[in-house]
Amino acid sequence: MERKYPNLCKPIQIGDVVFKNRMFSAPMGGTDITADCTIGPKTTAFYELRAKGGAASVTVSEVVVHPETEGSHMFHLDLQTVGSLSSFTYTADAIRRHGAIASVELSHSGQYAGTYLTDKDKKQGLAQWGPSETVRPDGLPVKELTVELIADIVAAYGRCAALAKRAGYEMIMVHGGHGWLINQFLSPYFNKRKDQYGGSLENRVRFAQEVLDSVRENVGPGFPIEFRMSGSELFDGGYTLEDGVEIAKLMESRVDLLHISAGTYQRGFGTTHPSMFVPHGCNVYLAAEIKKHVSVPVATLGGLNDPEMMEEIIASGKADVVDMARALLADPELPEKVMENRDEDIVKCLRCFVCMAERAVTSTRRCAVNPLIGREIEGMEIIPAAKKKKVLVAGAGPGGLQAALIAAKRGHQVILCEASDEVGGILKGERAIPFKYEMYELGKTLAKLAEDEGVEIRLNTKVTKDYALKEAADALIIAVGSEPLIPPIKGIEGENVIVVNDYYLKKNQVKDSVVVLGGGLAGCEAAIHFAREGKKVSLVEMRDELAVDANIRHRPLLLDEIKKCQIAVHTGLKGIEVQDAGVLCQDQDGKEMLISGQTIIAAMGQKALRQTVEELYDCAPRVATIGDCVKPANITAAVYQGHHAALDI
Repeated sequence: MERKYPNLCKPIQIGDVVFKNRMFSAPMGGTDITADCTIGPKTTAFYELRAKGGAASVTVSEVVVHPETEGSHMFHLDLQTVGSLSSFTYTADAIRRHGAIASVELSHSGQYAGTYLTDKDKKQGLAQWGPSETVRPDGLPVKELTVELIADIVAAYGRCAALAKRAGYEMIMVHGGHGWLINQFLSPYFNKRKDQYGGSLENRVRFAQEVLDSVRENVGPGFPIEFRMSGSELFDGGYTLEDGVEIAKLMESRVDLLHISAGTYQRGFGTTHPSMFVPHGCNVYLAAEIKKHVSVPVATLGGLNDPEMMEEIIASGKADVVDMARALLADPELPEKVMENRDEDIVKCLRCFVCMAERAVTSTRRCAVNPLIGREIEGMEIIPAAKKKKVLVAGAGPGGLQAALIAAKRGHQVILCEASDEVGGILKGERAIPFKYEMYELGKTLAKLAEDEGVEIRLNTKVTKDYALKEAADALIIAVGSEPLIPPIKGIEGENVIVVNDYYLKKNQVKDSVVVLGGGLAGCEAAIHFAREGKKVSLVEMRDELAVDANIRHRPLLLDEIKKCQIAVHTGLKGIEVQDAGVLCQDQDGKEMLISGQTIIAAMGQKALRQTVEELYDCAPRVATIGDCVKPANITAAVYQGHHAALDI
């Protein structure tokens, strides 16, 4: 067959191992890490799903090589812990049986031990070791590693690599980026040593070289070793891209693949994991430059989810391999869909950080658009229903679309009704905000997948009690969503007011100065959009803080973007009247002030359409309510509830 993306689909040999395509699953930490730091069964299933979806390689992350100096609650691989070797073996087998190469990431956090602990207070009891004695920004003291301890850690990398090979892994990734220990040695910011491990670049790379030599000695020739490094630390005092090129040149003789990432712990989360506020592939330039100077293959990553972009990266020689993490959470079948020329079926990552926020808060995984993530052990297949039924779904937002899709996959006759002239629900409005466009696309993609499964979609069709009774469905899934919350503020119905949900219909009506009334997630993101368009923006929020409904990973980046855009923020203010000149507000002491603006954007939240729900309760033998009509929340809740409502029929 003629492949639409031939370079992306082409096999590649790294060391003595052939990988079936150029799409690799980047390291992603597991979830059910046992008390003994072994891999739990949920995590095995988590990694297997990426392999089953067609990724050429799946990397298990992160294995702490030297717990004596790195007490984080991450994976350990040793012979002393009961279940350690076997858990890694079963995981490698789960990956390999789908044709993917199982890889494992060997790591040491150095002075940032304990970063991923849910209980952050426990960091106080951990030993913090680094290349040099210092005090961390959070006040924790860092001890300098002795030459003897360095040698012990180097040997530990080799021992773990040998055990990984014994367990069935066919590639080793050594983590040398993101501010972890090896990166700390490479960095002039962290490394202030005066011995053979500090000072010149040749001395600062010595630890990494010794680690790689130790791994090679234990895995033998031809066994692929991948070195993950930051192409640049991207902050003042850290090493530059020019330094990154030299580091790569000093590493290439010891590795089979250079994996070029970006940033460090200092630079921040949103650089290493590009947010929705930056372009896809914003870190690819680092790999492209380093590739010009080395002879070994180079991998790149950073918010990649578009096959056309990834094909161009390979075809133009910017990199030899593309790694994806979040994109393969959103759609584990992305590589298989690319191989089969079904790229229009890809459910794209929204870069919303639900996945990483959930891991930090609850030590689990969840994905806004993929309800399987973190729950793969419950079943990765959609099982056909024993008895086929007629299913009516009311509302074609993300929850209703997911419910219709899954019900159809189970073999039911599914009718999906949408009161408006377009699917997507509240996501329809996201087309007007460029950095949220993939949320709009989600509705279109889910609708296509549903129709491909035989769902009958009826637009401009409101499900009333009479309509539902006439259809006489066996099951009714109510997904009618929510409506904007509009408080009884004087002037709120004025011509200068646009409800944020309707902005996409009234883009041309927004003038040069804007007041966004409501500082929740929707209001903040709208304010950023208007500011990027060059408008003067004021953001008014009744609470003392902005975006309290945003997740803990997205919120800091959102607030930082508000600062960058120089948006005038007014918290603790209640809007009491919309006037031609702006919004008259009142503070907590009753003092009034006018926040000037020609256009007012009402973004004060949503309220569930409970009246519609109550009308439809008795319209089928089996009734389920999902999404915003239960309680206004987010895409994650709607998709998850829709998925399981369909499975229950």
